[in-house]
Amino acid sequence: MTNSTATGGADDSARTAYGAPPGTSHSAAHSTAQSTPHSTAITRIGSLLTNDPSLRTPDNPLGLLQDAAVVIEGDRVVWTGTSSKAPATDSHHDAGGRALLPGFVDSHAHLVFAGDRTAEFHARMSGRPYTAGGIRTTVAATRAASDAELSANVARYLAEALRQGTTTQETKSGYGLTTRDEARALRIAAGHTDEVTYLGAHVVAPEFADDPAAYVALVTGGMLDACAPHARWIDVFCERGAFDGDQARAVLTAGAARGLIPRVHANQLSHGPGVQLAVELDAASADHCTHLTDADVDALAGAPRTVATLLPGAEFSTRAVYPDARRLLDAGVTVALSTDCNPGSSFTSSMAFCVAVAVRDMGMTPDEAVVAATLGGARALRRTDIGAIVPGARADLHLLDAPSHVHLAYRPGVPLTAAVWQAGEKRV
Repeated sequence: MTNSTATGGADDSARTAYGAPPGTSHSAAHSTAQSTPHSTAITRIGSLLTNDPSLRTPDNPLGLLQDAAVVIEGDRVVWTGTSSKAPATDSHHDAGGRALLPGFVDSHAHLVFAGDRTAEFHARMSGRPYTAGGIRTTVAATRAASDAELSANVARYLAEALRQGTTTQETKSGYGLTTRDEARALRIAAGHTDEVTYLGAHVVAPEFADDPAAYVALVTGGMLDACAPHARWIDVFCERGAFDGDQARAVLTAGAARGLIPRVHANQLSHGPGVQLAVELDAASADHCTHLTDADVDALAGAPRTVATLLPGAEFSTRAVYPDARRLLDAGVTVALSTDCNPGSSFTSSMAFCVAVAVRDMGMTPDEAVVAATLGGARALRRTDIGAIVPGARADLHLLDAPSHVHLAYRPGVPLTAAVWQAGEKRV
């Protein structure tokens, strides 16, 4: 089993998508790159994890380069190779033998919210029953918050994630559950990230507790009309106690008709129709995938465009069983790792933490986990410009204060981010 399986078996066509034709050398890619006013060379990289399909071999599944350099012009990578052969640039950053990898791609989070659910978490971790409203508690606080408060919260969590190496962040609505509040959540989110998901179908709004069909009609009607202009994706929580298979299909097909791409909260709490629905509708991802039948695994393996996005923070924070990443990888399923950052069940923005948990408790190797947190997340967002360090890719780079990416799992909980470039700009 190699890491090409973990990321869907990328080949030379991926290199073409990043802007370098198949077989093009790194130097040739540099010579044909468009000139920009400023260029930067990052040199003396001890270990460069490229995820470059042209460099992958059975013995080097990550496309690792040793004693390497990367050249950035504007917001793009234009050259990679050995440090001694780096071309002249306007500025220079000495990596000092540290490891450099693509910025993390977090393809599942819920950042537009207000309020706090510490008491719920404390009770759960103390073995006490807790009868407050869960998601509905956050809904009430979010509805009561001002636009400025919600925007400040999103900015805070994005900055927190960036300091830990996350350069691309998806986020959802889902804590408003009225037309006004869902639309404003998406408008606020779109002011901070391009990867915005309409999740009006998170749970049935409390006002519709006795008439869920009417709520589905709202989510697929007037609420969708108000929300679609602000979103790229549509999602649904397909689970007992939320939305069943027929309701979820109605939500996703209505969104697709408005140009939104489906994603599915699938099979988190129990076996259910979510994964099969995700495959049927060519969803970009089936997220959680904790409880799977053999048929679910086979369906995902036969649908390479539908990524299995695993969210170990949720299981960690609820003491639930972890998804079996090994089972998925061995079947050839494309896997991503994400934080599921939210105030109730996974209040972490640390992709490094998720990598460590995936290695410790989900059967992933350190290589597989890091690829899933970078290139896997890019696949889950159907992006070809991020998740790898190749000529033509966006210059999203994460320099570790460590000699190898393996330290992300080897030294759990230790802040290892030394520097971060986002779209070519040094941000950390």
